[in-house]
Amino acid sequence: MSWQELCLSEVCSFENGDRGKNYPGKSALLDEGMPFVNAGDLEEGMLRVNGLSYISLSHYQRLSNGKFSEGDFLFCLRGSLGKFAFVDRAIEGAIASSLIIIRPRTGLHPGYLKHYLASDLCSKEIASYANGAAQPNLAASSLKQFKIPLPPFDKQKQIAAILDKADQLRQKRRQAIALLGSLTQSIFLEMFGEPVSNPRGFAVKELQEIVDPDRKITYGILMPGPDVPDGVPYVRVVDMRDGLVLVDQLRRTTSEIAKEYRRSSLRAGDLLVSIRGHVGRLAVTPPKCGGANITQDTARLAIAGANPLYVSALLSTSEAQHWMSQRTKGVAVRGINLGDLKKFPVMLPAISEQNDFARQVEQKLKVLQLKEAQLNSSESLFCSLQHRAFTGQL
Repeated sequence: MSWQELCLSEVCSFENGDRGKNYPGKSALLDEGMPFVNAGDLEEGMLRVNGLSYISLSHYQRLSNGKFSEGDFLFCLRGSLGKFAFVDRAIEGAIASSLIIIRPRTGLHPGYLKHYLASDLCSKEIASYANGAAQPNLAASSLKQFKIPLPPFDKQKQIAAILDKADQLRQKRRQAIALLGSLTQSIFLEMFGEPVSNPRGFAVKELQEIVDPDRKITYGILMPGPDVPDGVPYVRVVDMRDGLVLVDQLRRTTSEIAKEYRRSSLRAGDLLVSIRGHVGRLAVTPPKCGGANITQDTARLAIAGANPLYVSALLSTSEAQHWMSQRTKGVAVRGINLGDLKKFPVMLPAISEQNDFARQVEQKLKVLQLKEAQLNSSESLFCSLQHRAFTGQL
């Protein structure tokens, strides 16, 4: 059974966030006052209340639009297009900037709307209406035309509850993976200290000095083309998660394109670092990816003068990530130059200490691979349930 489809404008009201002549600008933002919310405060479908910016009461009183309340949805129309958050608690005097407020009417369950906004169905609507290339954007009038399948209210409530349970399962597994990653970082800091300040005075070399001189630091394929079933696999930034390469989702390019970029061909143990978009994401190349390649958004580090797992953990520390973020440039697409990355100061304790640390990490990687497989299973289950929910099969 498929449900009737209605435009969002038929089941929701909309209000624009304030970005007009009274917009206070960054210089007027305060550490306390009236909460001022933008796209950076939207996280995993919820409003991140810690770390909000604030405006003065006088600025607040001059703003005519953008005042939201508990039960509303905040939706981003440009930049982080499609990012949204459900406001699940009252925040007195809150203003939304550069966002549109979606207010579900009676007959539309908020939980059902939340899952719709996170669904592939909504993503397809965004893709069909979006404008712009470097900075995608969406007109509020277009958002109002999005089609939402609408079962009876009790069925909406049931669907929301089922999807909530499936979502909670994958969130718990994500938290377990994050906890494992933080444990690795704790062991690193306990053994060696912060890597840039180097409080224990270990020897230091630039990153380019600890790679194989015959396989220098490089980025990969500029235009890999369409996915080729029997082609050469290549790793994108999205394929790197929690220090692992998600082998099962790799795309493939032609052997001719891969040959053009043989300089960036991978071997087991190579360290990968994202250098565009999400700068600083890391993964160690598994044996299954020997002979694979990477894209222009990733740098290959053929570590030869240190233990790759040690270097990976070092570059994952908050101090190392901050060092890279300080050298990240650009507006529409931000990235770090290879020339800067090559100069990263790597502290080098004795190789025996690095290897001892790596042995501990290897044990945790085995657990991490199991957790990742469980997470992938949860993600597949959730996507299946989501698809069935919005096609009337649940």
